[in-house]
Amino acid sequence: MKAYLKKYLSKEDLEVGLKRLEKGEPVQYIVGEVDFYGYKIKVNKDVLIPRFETEELVFKTISYLNKYFKSPIRIVDLGTGSGCIAISLKKKLPQASISAVDISNQALIVAKENAFLNKVELNFYLGNMLEPLSDTYDCIISNPPYLSYDEEVMDIVKNNEPLVALYAKNKGLEYYESIFKNINNYLNEDYLIALEIGETQGQAIKKIIKKNLPNAKIKIEQDMQSRVRFIFVSNKLL
Repeated sequence: MKAYLKKYLSKEDLEVGLKRLEKGEPVQYIVGEVDFYGYKIKVNKDVLIPRFETEELVFKTISYLNKYFKSPIRIVDLGTGSGCIAISLKKKLPQASISAVDISNQALIVAKENAFLNKVELNFYLGNMLEPLSDTYDCIISNPPYLSYDEEVMDIVKNNEPLVALYAKNKGLEYYESIFKNINNYLNEDYLIALEIGETQGQAIKKIIKKNLPNAKIKIEQDMQSRVRFIFVSNKLL
């Protein structure tokens, strides 16, 4: 970690950075940025630090969209945080119209800055999941808060990253229930829903989906560590 800080910080900032590291602050916040899907994304304590699993979500989603959908595509990223998902999708699918929603105005400030720095145009909305929207979409993508309040979390995460981006009620299922409650109002005829999930939540979320989209095709997928981490939902054969 010290070598990483030396790479990114000036000599003047390095001493302060090392003290912050010793106090248990994530190196990503000290440096102020991360590489996500090949793009520079600024991060601070108002947004979750992007993980490798979320890069996998983006990769898999792009693969499905390229295979089954014709341009132009309308996409919305729910709980955008730093904007890393929406920005990466826009970079790889430049003809797509992409919106980004977050319940935190501070997070949206960071996301807007990242969109500017990466030279992409996104539509931003302040609100809880689908609530501020009135359009319909070909793709709804989300890495929502999914930790249960009694779940064990590393201190470096719990003590630094925004709790609103980590925890959810009802054993971590709160935001999946919110997304699917009125989802038919936001879907185009052909649709893809792409979600990152907790590794033990697959079957519980599948039940939520079946209740609201009984005819949907559902595919639960693993990440590169063979952990269940993604659900893809569509009216197409995935």
